[in-house]
Formats: sequence, C-alpha cells, structure tokens
Amino acid sequence: MGRKKKLLRFADMQKFPNAFEPEMEAFFDRAIGGVKRHPLAGNWNSQVFKNNHPIVLELGCGKGEYSVGMGRKFPNKNFIGMDIKGARIWFGAKEALETGLKNVAFLRTRIDFISAFFAEGEVDEIWITFPDPQERENRARKRLTSKLFIDRYRQFLKPNGLIHLKTDSAFLYNFTLDEVNLYGYELVDHTPDLYGSSIEKYDLDTQEILNIKTYYEGVFTEKGHIITYIKFRV
Repeated sequence: MGRKKKLLRFADMQKFPNAFEPEMEAFFDRAIGGVKRHPLAGNWNSQVFKNNHPIVLELGCGKGEYSVGMGRKFPNKNFIGMDIKGARIWFGAKEALETGLKNVAFLRTRIDFISAFFAEGEVDEIWITFPDPQERENRARKRLTSKLFIDRYRQFLKPNGLIHLKTDSAFLYNFTLDEVNLYGYELVDHTPDLYGSSIEKYDLDTQEILNIKTYYEGVFTEKGHIITYIKFRV
C-alpha cells in the first residue's frame, strides 16, 4: 500500500467516532516504566456503546472481519477490535459505520498495553484471530496465549470469561494446549482441523461464527493450511 493512501486512511480514522487512537503518553508513564489507566477503562459501555451489553474483544483484529461479522449477528453484544495497524483497522471501522453497526468499535494500540484500556471484569470474552505465532524461542513471551498475556487478560476478563484462539499455526495450537495444561486453565473445546468434520459438531450459530474468515485466513486456506481452534477459560 502506498504511503499516500495510508496517510489518507489515518486521517479518516481520526474522524471516525468508532475508532480510538490514544497517544502513548495517555496510558504509558515513563517515570514508572509501565501503564496507567486510560479514561476509557471501565467506560466503554457508558461512553462508547451507550448500553450495558457484554463486551467481546478481538485481539490482532486486522481488518476487523470478526468484530464486524459478530457485531451483525449479535446486536445485544458489543465488540472491540484491537490492532496496531491503523491502515487495516480502517476497513472494519468504515464498514461498521457504513452499515450502522453501533455495537462495533476499534482501538489502535499495542496489545502489550492492553491492561491500560479495560477495568476489572469489563470484558466477557476474547477472540484471538490468526496472531503471529512468534515461533522463535526468544519470542515466547510475545505469544498472545503465553502466561504473560493471559495474566494481563485476567486483569479485566470476567470470571469464567472465555478465550478463543483461531490459527493456522500448528505450533501455536500445540503451545496453547500445553499452556492450558501447565497452568490449569479450563479447556472447553479444541480441534486440530476446524473445517474438517469437526465444525459439523457445533450448533448452527457457532458454525456461523467459526465460518467468519479474516483476510489472512483466506490467504492461508488458499495455500492449503489447516485451521485450528481452541476455547478455554482462565
């Protein structure tokens, strides 16, 4: 994508009422070397969605296909797509605006700072859709299902809140299963081949959700990659 087009999309995003791009200084305190609570934390429903519906968070949302797709299907839930790539988020934010989805919003920031944006018990569910598997050993702490990140999610995920992982990476799938076992999380469901016979075991609503495809999933499936899925509680 050309730099000019990116800049135009960034300018668009600043006008979108459903997209938020906080400055780092708003939530990162260099003096203490850590995050501080952002004003949106604890206020997503009251200030953004104007209702008390459950909040579902999509991490590494890319173009927001899951957030938008689930927003259409579940008008009584609120969805927040989170990614650092503003030029990607632009697609989802624009589609949500043009189709009148008032229950879909987007947050552009690094997931490392996620705990600054949500209050205790504010989020009901997390979807992690096709993240970078970070296969190198020295990148283990960067995996979005590592204990480091799970401990961050626990700061704002409701008790018994669900975490979903959908990935084409057998490495990340197996790593996550190992983490679930090692740290005693509750494994609710998993399949090493979602679109094989496994998807037929789910009810129609769940099948519809799982059949939502991100841009990257489309690329991976065209290359013959097998898609895996895990659902667990922490």
